[in-house]
Amino acid sequence: MATKGIYGVLTFLFFLSLRVVSCGHSLRYYHTAVSSLGHELPEFISVGYVDGIQITRYGSDTGQARPAAPWMKKLENPDYWEEETRNGKRAEAVNKHNVKKAMSHFNQTGGFHVFQEMYGCELRDDGSTRGYWQYGYDGKDFISLDTERWVYYPITDQAQVGAQKWNNLELRDGEKAKDYLETDCINWLRKYLEYGKEELERRARPELKVSSQESGKVVNLHCQVYGFYPQDVDVKWMQNEENILSDEAKQILPNSNGTYQIRVSVRLIPREWVRYTCRVDHSSLEEPLIVRWHHRPEFFNFITGAWVTMVAIAAFIIVGVLICDRPGKTHVPRCSF
Repeated sequence: MATKGIYGVLTFLFFLSLRVVSCGHSLRYYHTAVSSLGHELPEFISVGYVDGIQITRYGSDTGQARPAAPWMKKLENPDYWEEETRNGKRAEAVNKHNVKKAMSHFNQTGGFHVFQEMYGCELRDDGSTRGYWQYGYDGKDFISLDTERWVYYPITDQAQVGAQKWNNLELRDGEKAKDYLETDCINWLRKYLEYGKEELERRARPELKVSSQESGKVVNLHCQVYGFYPQDVDVKWMQNEENILSDEAKQILPNSNGTYQIRVSVRLIPREWVRYTCRVDHSSLEEPLIVRWHHRPEFFNFITGAWVTMVAIAAFIIVGVLICDRPGKTHVPRCSF
């Protein structure tokens, strides 16, 4: 497996949890530690993303932090990559320890297990900011940081010991996370946005495809939106002018070419004379992209069939008149559609 592919595989679980976010910019880091070797994977990997574009990577296989985007080489501080390498080594030691502790909390003594950490910040268009810090184990949520009270709360029973330790008043891990997310993270995000301005400000228009699956009277409507950049997008199904709530979480997934895709589905029983449309709002569009789903009610099919029958009868009558009025004529009028 290629190194680039490895980084993509180990960050994929976190990408599955990406939701539609408010318009703005984001800086995210993903740390992944595995419990054992032998799966063509390094024991630890760290990757950084700005607006969904990978900018840095560190792996235990190389022991070095390296740029993943060409414009990251423009950084003026000559000590930047040395400091990133030190940060990577610290994160490697901590997360290798965490995967072992998580295994003990789940009473696991062997097997392949994955511990993941995701943290970052957002700078919105209105100037407001937001931070987050989450942990996962074997693909499921484990511990999350409450960014209103700045304390860690466990998602599972096995995570309670770790959360209690991090919330210890002497350690003040929640306050430390607050300081980083509200200050250092935002400052670095601003710097990265300046260095990568040309790439990060590009726009790619979304493509939209509407499809349906029928099961009796129930119809599943799917709106597939793909090829758009940046990541922020609003996709929804509309019933006339009203929003239809989707039962599924809206998940944005990355494409290999640096763009994104999302599918929004709704399940409903179509009503006659109701207009069903998929609406997409994106920064690359001057106005919303709207595509309508067309369906035929049962009564419409009946009327259509009756109309065709009437046309056919009328045609036979006309033919009969022509034949009767013009003896010897064998020409039959033909209709082209």
